[in-house]
Amino acid sequence: MPDTLLDPTTLGDLLRVASAPDYRRWEYQIRRTGGCADPIRLRGWTLAKDKVTGETLHHYSTESEPGGCLRVACGNRRASRCPACAWTYAGDTYHLIRAGLAGDDRRDIPATVRDHPRVFATLTAPSFGPVHNRPDRGACHCGTHHPAGDPVLGSALDPPTYDYAGAVLFNNHAGQLWQRFTTRLRREIAARAGLTRRELADHVRVSYGKVAEFQKRGAVHFHAVIRIDGPEGPDTQPPSWATVDLLTDAIRVAAAHPYTSVSVPAAGDQAARAFRWGTQLDIRPVKAFGDGSEITEQAVASYVAKYATKAAENTGTLDRRIGELAELDRHGVSDHARRLIEACKRLDLLYPDRRLWAWAHMLGFRGHFSSKSRHYSTTLGALRQARADYRAAQEREVLGLDDIEPDTVLVLADWQYAGHGHTPGESALAATIARDLHLNRETTRQELAAMEGA
Repeated sequence: MPDTLLDPTTLGDLLRVASAPDYRRWEYQIRRTGGCADPIRLRGWTLAKDKVTGETLHHYSTESEPGGCLRVACGNRRASRCPACAWTYAGDTYHLIRAGLAGDDRRDIPATVRDHPRVFATLTAPSFGPVHNRPDRGACHCGTHHPAGDPVLGSALDPPTYDYAGAVLFNNHAGQLWQRFTTRLRREIAARAGLTRRELADHVRVSYGKVAEFQKRGAVHFHAVIRIDGPEGPDTQPPSWATVDLLTDAIRVAAAHPYTSVSVPAAGDQAARAFRWGTQLDIRPVKAFGDGSEITEQAVASYVAKYATKAAENTGTLDRRIGELAELDRHGVSDHARRLIEACKRLDLLYPDRRLWAWAHMLGFRGHFSSKSRHYSTTLGALRQARADYRAAQEREVLGLDDIEPDTVLVLADWQYAGHGHTPGESALAATIARDLHLNRETTRQELAAMEGA
């Protein structure tokens, strides 16, 4: 059980909830949310009637529920805010990325995408000054062999000379830099095929799925699956000249090309800048499952899904918007993160259109953490809808309505927001439920994997 149970107030509230006559119903609701840490509470009712006869087929009201509320999952993708909902989001991201690598018949993505050129690329930020690190060989520049997890990792060796302004401005413009990279990449592929940029669309389509990750130093970089398809997308084969080697070379040149940069004008004490990708560029071909390669479809999808539920909090900042700098003292924000946040505050006055203070908790980054091109794969919305349809079918079967055509049923409903979150005791119990569900899923996954390998 969590350490918070040692608190008498929490323990007393937990006993109150667990001993309530409607506890089982409360537990059922929490299990339905996956153990959500901050569920949305709703009050209201729903009524299903036969359109022709007017017969009431089903009526539900929250009046008989614990606390008079129905609890639904918050849906927050951040693992630091709600591990249960983040687990669901990571699962959706995994299926989205893997479908674009291995195909998915249920979502009209053919398995032949495995034969298309595809790589896993990582584009990093440039240097803004030396930081404490753990090099593969030797010690850090400070002369220390830092252990893993050392809180000093990623912080500046010499804070007065570190370019904190450049770091947050790069984060703020990283989305635009990615757009310029993808535009240049298509031009580089066209040049290698002896085609114009306009002619390229008649031969191939470039698709991608990407996720952002914050390094310990507070700089954002992107991991991306990049694939070449035929002109109509994943359903069509790319031409024979479209190879992994061609794609790899085009990515290297596009990332370093002068066009792939974002200019920031001078303002106040800030000189004009031109941001480009860092020199560390990693490109690896993605292999099919079972060929002995570490860069497999499953490994790539799992890696991307892992970072889809994280934000900048691993750098020592907060996982929500900051109202005032005084909050940093109350929450023990690291000195390095504080300097980055203070830079956002200062630069917000010089570049008001960039909304740096509004995104100070993200160290200036204001883009989507995970995104994809239109034809790469399915969508998160489609995956959520499939889950909702499955739940709805389950509900109809339980209510005995599965044999009734949905078009013949009139559904009336009235829902009102009634708050969110748990009491201290509910929070401790919900965390335990979430861990039980996660353990059960992991056990099932391992058993299925063992059966497939047998």
